[in-house]
Amino acid sequence: MEGRSMEYSTQQTKQTAPVHANTTTEIDLVEVFYLLWGHWWQILLSLIAGAAIAFAGTYFLITPQYQASARIYIVSASNDSVVDLSDLQVGTSLTADYQELLLSRPLLQDVINNLGLSMDYQQLERMINITNTTDTRILRILVTSPNPQQAADIANELVNQASIYLPNVMETDPPNLVESAIVPNQASSPSYSRNTVLGALLGAILCCTVLLVRYLMNDTFVTPDDIARYFGIQPLATIPEGDLGDFNKQIRKKKSRKSHMKKDTWQAKGGQA
Repeated sequence: MEGRSMEYSTQQTKQTAPVHANTTTEIDLVEVFYLLWGHWWQILLSLIAGAAIAFAGTYFLITPQYQASARIYIVSASNDSVVDLSDLQVGTSLTADYQELLLSRPLLQDVINNLGLSMDYQQLERMINITNTTDTRILRILVTSPNPQQAADIANELVNQASIYLPNVMETDPPNLVESAIVPNQASSPSYSRNTVLGALLGAILCCTVLLVRYLMNDTFVTPDDIARYFGIQPLATIPEGDLGDFNKQIRKKKSRKSHMKKDTWQAKGGQA
């Protein structure tokens, strides 16, 4: 009997050991879907709150920026006003030099002095972006400023000073003005629609993340399937869920009935006495 008992105990231990060793958490995508679907109103409120916060933050905390641009054409005419192929090739090689010299300190300092700007040349340099379209000799001078008038003035003054400064430095013809800058009537940044959409998505994602974390950290068994999935065994029976409110009412009624019966009995005995 002892041998059989030991053998049975060993087999039972071997069968139950893998169950307790399996402590990994499995995520049921169907349950996750129904979990999020059951809290759709919370996700919707988080989405609306995220959009509102992003819009308000963009409107009240971020300063609008305006951009104004001017374009110049780089070309070198070796024979008066006649431009040949060699002049175009020289102009192409000079484009990179012009692009670098347009951000030189003496040129930027002249712009600051002429416009009376309250900044140094390094601050002005960060406001200017010089770009060259591929396979062209056209430079685009883009100025970004919180003041739209200031952005246009800086771009135009930089072109004017470049036509004086660059020929003296490079001993070439001044660049030709293609397009002067105009005062922008709309801000280039921030984008209210983009920030609002990103805020809404962030709010919804944050809400879903909180719901998923609570779902993964909840170790309560709600259904018999939860027990079977976690322990690998089927429960023999379940206790039905009842209404404790009705049960408590019945208990109180029984106690009240017993107290009335005791009172009546005591009064009856007292009357006989």
